[in-house]
Amino acid sequence: MSKVIGIEYSLKDANSGEQLDANVGQAPLEFVSGKGQIIPGLESKLVAMALNEEADVLVEPAEAYGEYNEEAVQTLPKEQFAGIELSEGMVLYGTGEQGETVQVTVKSFDDAEVTIDYNHPMAGKTLMFSVAIVSLRDATEEEIQTGVVGGMASGGCCGGGHDHGSSEGGCCSSEEKAPEKHGHSHGGCGCSH
Repeated sequence: MSKVIGIEYSLKDANSGEQLDANVGQAPLEFVSGKGQIIPGLESKLVAMALNEEADVLVEPAEAYGEYNEEAVQTLPKEQFAGIELSEGMVLYGTGEQGETVQVTVKSFDDAEVTIDYNHPMAGKTLMFSVAIVSLRDATEEEIQTGVVGGMASGGCCGGGHDHGSSEGGCCSSEEKAPEKHGHSHGGCGCSH
C-alpha cells in the first residue's frame, strides 16, 4: 500500500559540509511512496521509518542524482540564448525530446558562445539528509493513481531527478519551475524566455 509521507529535512554535502537545502520551519515535503518522486536512496530509508522518527541518511551519488557526466557539458552559440540575461551559475529550464523538463546550469559564456552543463547541480555529490517524519498516512486511491498528494503537485529539492537518459533538442528558459526529471539534452537548445 502506498503511503503519503511528509518530511522535514535539511540537506548537506556529506564531503564539504555545505548546506544545500532545507525546509525546516516551512511546509513539509509530502510525497507518495513508490512513485519515484524523491531520490531512491532517501525513499528506501523513509518508508521504513515511523511517524515522528528522526534519522540522518547518507545517500551516495548512484542512489541520488547520479555521477557527474563530463559529456553532459555543451558549448552553444550565444544567439540561442537571445533575451536571457546570462550569469555564471544561473539555472535555466527547458523541454527535452520526450516533453520532460531538463535543467541546465550556465558554466561560462563570452560574446560568442555559452557553455552549459546538463548535469543536475547535485550530481556526483554524496548527500547527508537529516530528516524527520512529520506526517504519515495511507494514500487514497486517487493519490495512488495520479501520484499527486491531495490534488496538489509536490516539488522540493528531493523531487525526482532520476531520469538520466539523453534527449535531443530542448528549449531553455529562465523561468522558475520545479523540475521532476533531469534528463541530459544533447543538441540544439533554443533558449528563450
